[in-house]
Amino acid sequence: MTDLPNIRPDLLAPIDAALLRPATVSTHQPRILILYGSLRPRSFSRLTAEEGARILHALGAETRIFDPRDLPLPDATSDDHPKVAELRDLVGWCEGMVWSSPERHGAMTGVMKSQIDWIPLSLGGVRPTQGKTLAVMQVCGGSQSFNTVNQLRILGRWMRLLTIPNQSSVAKAWDEFGDDDRMKPSPSYDRIVDVMEELVRFTLLTRDIRGQLVDRYSERVEDHAALSARVNQSKAV
Repeated sequence: MTDLPNIRPDLLAPIDAALLRPATVSTHQPRILILYGSLRPRSFSRLTAEEGARILHALGAETRIFDPRDLPLPDATSDDHPKVAELRDLVGWCEGMVWSSPERHGAMTGVMKSQIDWIPLSLGGVRPTQGKTLAVMQVCGGSQSFNTVNQLRILGRWMRLLTIPNQSSVAKAWDEFGDDDRMKPSPSYDRIVDVMEELVRFTLLTRDIRGQLVDRYSERVEDHAALSARVNQSKAV
């Protein structure tokens, strides 16, 4: 690599396609965690999340929905708070996530952001979100908007989640649900089905090779430097 003087050749090698084909394939149901962003008694982001969960079940996935009630504001208490611990345990359990938020003042809600903010980038040396899949959805009180799903995508990327291409934005959500709190047949419902199908496919494709998908040269360099410093430090230190 004479033309790449800044590269550590011992830490960079051609990508081995064989490593992107798992030696063993998991057979359990894909595990999907669903978060929603409203505490209203009739929350359309929750109802949309529940519709998504029903579709995921039909597609062969196992789902859990986190109830954000009683979750404290980020940093308002220690991370051993029961609701914080519950959320973090669920993030560790899942292989993919669905984030469903209302759009309020042109953005996601504080309820949604608080849940994401309680998810650490690192927990006991493990990144709990890295390499897992994510689908994003929003509900709107008026005309269709994509502000919230765009923001959720930015957060998903920051959390190193594999955010799927498809997404759902439900306009006039109050008119999409019947008195039984079930979603009516509509193009918006069909789009949610599309999103859930894609999420399950991407989760099945990637869950057994997460380590390969998120392996980074910069981190290999950093880890090697830290190891060298530790091994070569003076015994008097």
